[in-house]
Amino acid sequence: MNPFSVPSPSRPLRGTLPMVASKSESNRALILRALAGPSIELDNLSAARDTRLLSSLLESREEVLDARDAGTTLRFLTAWCAAAHRPALITGTPRMQERPIGILVDALRELGAEIHYEGKEGFPPHRVVSFNQKTPHTRVRGDVSSQYVSALLLIGPFLPMGLELTLTGEVASRPYIDMTIEWMARFGLRVEETESGFRVPPQTAKGGRYAVESDWSGAGYWYTLMALTGSGELKLMHLREQSLQGDRALADLFVNLGVQSRFEADGVVITPGPRADRFVANFSQIPDQAQTFAVCCAGLGIPARLTGLKSLRIKETDRIAALQTELAKFGCEALAEGDEALVLPDTPLHVKGQTVTTYEDHRMAMSFAPLAALGAMQMDDADVVAKSYPSFWEDWAIISGNITA
Repeated sequence: MNPFSVPSPSRPLRGTLPMVASKSESNRALILRALAGPSIELDNLSAARDTRLLSSLLESREEVLDARDAGTTLRFLTAWCAAAHRPALITGTPRMQERPIGILVDALRELGAEIHYEGKEGFPPHRVVSFNQKTPHTRVRGDVSSQYVSALLLIGPFLPMGLELTLTGEVASRPYIDMTIEWMARFGLRVEETESGFRVPPQTAKGGRYAVESDWSGAGYWYTLMALTGSGELKLMHLREQSLQGDRALADLFVNLGVQSRFEADGVVITPGPRADRFVANFSQIPDQAQTFAVCCAGLGIPARLTGLKSLRIKETDRIAALQTELAKFGCEALAEGDEALVLPDTPLHVKGQTVTTYEDHRMAMSFAPLAALGAMQMDDADVVAKSYPSFWEDWAIISGNITA
């Protein structure tokens, strides 16, 4: 694959970006619709590759369901196959087969699912054989991935005995769990929070038409671009100040990096502003934004300490190691403190034609793209953005001119 030269953005930034629909919201809505039946209609579903893949797999009659590199898809499918009595062999890419599924499988087995591993214990591929609920009680660790919790909550109302879920350990990415509960509420499904977790009684979803919000996760790249150029005005359409998405918090954090947000009825307008001398933040609740802020801080030459990064080790790639490797190409030696933190120096970046390796990780590509504001750079795989933000380069073209990714 030939390296892709990322076009330099215009200065000052000007434009209105349509913004892609939320992949996280879409995936939850699709699982609920698949369990609730045809009385549910969904508008503004994400065009992301992961969402289109989940939609097709939910309708597939094949024995093998290949989630490819989509972690949410694989985890949600595992729970759905059990609840829907849909026998299947669930698999993914070689990297996906290195990402753990045992915590979710153990919880489903406790409820009454028969699931077998085809290879390494605790990892895909795995076969969902049958489900005969024997108890509503199960437990799951909350400190590894919120997707395990969400997968169980989504199927809870449709289980004959409902669900009594106990969470152990500190709960990570809580906003994603809250998003799941809010989407269930839209379908008329009640989730009760308990001292140790959640209770979901057996229920029937109400029919209706539901719309997915635009994606806050994808907004961070445009905030970074504004921070690095330091001039202009961009409007990001259909992003709400009162949002179900935890990544809405990025707007507040970016104030420290010199980007102001002004919310309007149809979106948010971002403009440059003063910035802090250093940046410290915990990303345990919004882990998908860690790469964005790491690259932005490095590009600004602001010393930073990013914590709450444990889940980054088991994403599409080891995102902590990938950040260290790629930032080093530009002269930034980031220090990892185990799995928990990344410390960035105040060393100025030198952007002069380097090629960023994306590691088949969509967020590596989009997080590093704004460095084109500092100089010429290339990317080894521009198309990887299709996983979550297929129109990313089209939106980039609105700002930097007509390009073909």
